[in-house]
Amino acid sequence: MQVVAFRHVPTEDLGLVQPALDEHGVAVEFADLHRDGAALPDITSAAGLIVMGGPMFANDDFPYLQTELQCIQSAVARGQPVLGMCLGAQMVAKAVGAKVYRNPVKEVGWCDVHWTEAARHDPLFAGLDGPETLMQWHLDTFDLPEGATHLAWSEKCRNQAFRLGANVYGFQFHLEVTPAMIANWCDQDARCGQPELDSPIDPERDRAHLAGLARLIFGRWCALLK
Repeated sequence: MQVVAFRHVPTEDLGLVQPALDEHGVAVEFADLHRDGAALPDITSAAGLIVMGGPMFANDDFPYLQTELQCIQSAVARGQPVLGMCLGAQMVAKAVGAKVYRNPVKEVGWCDVHWTEAARHDPLFAGLDGPETLMQWHLDTFDLPEGATHLAWSEKCRNQAFRLGANVYGFQFHLEVTPAMIANWCDQDARCGQPELDSPIDPERDRAHLAGLARLIFGRWCALLK
């Protein structure tokens, strides 16, 4: 069994998704369409799609983003499982007709994510009671796609997770990040002189707990693959 994962930058890799895929015997073929000459894998034979994050805007008119949107649209139409994270969630929402736009405020750092009542019965989030403190790093947000189930929210960004149909998911938060990924993002932010960080971020915060949460949720997504 194999999934196709769309990457947009080297610093936003599968992270904690990879151990779940390994545990469930799922191979990965990467689609790095932002690179010149990169080939598009066979999407139709994939068990599912994963769409990673990145610093670009889902509305940017880059040819590779347009190709990704078409791939997502066709995957949803075929009933293939899809998982989008941050930019990936915005791409999934846009691909099925929802609007993507600037969030009223930047959401960067550790933030509390709250689960909706619908999440209590969701295949991925069932059993999660209280809020979870998860990593955020985004300027943009999206409207819920028509017919989608709202699964999570935060104080600064209402649409933190959704499910469309039985197996298409978008996560605005970064459950996939490892401490090394977070440290890398913070270092890039400092070197580029970006103003996002109001205070230092601890990359190691709740490391073991978040790894367990990622194993649970990403493992449940893997169970949707056929």
